[in-house]
Amino acid sequence: MRLERVERGVGLKSKMIFAVLRLIEGYRAPDVVRTLVHRPEFFGGLFSKACQEALRGPSEWQVGERELFAAFVSKLNQCRF
Repeated sequence: MRLERVERGVGLKSKMIFAVLRLIEGYRAPDVVRTLVHRPEFFGGLFSKACQEALRGPSEWQVGERELFAAFVSKLNQCRF
């Protein structure tokens, strides 16, 4: 079940993001993007910050290696990212 507000976007900013993604990519914005944009102060901002830290923060692995790991896991999960 999808919430209508998350699906269609709330406010001009989210609707514009969804429209641009559809125009550029040729398909609707993925659910994770819609969730991140819906209420960034509740979930999106914190989640994005955690992802940024995991992919760009201090680590024994290079950024490219971490990106490759993320791409591989996404592929296993049949995710477009």
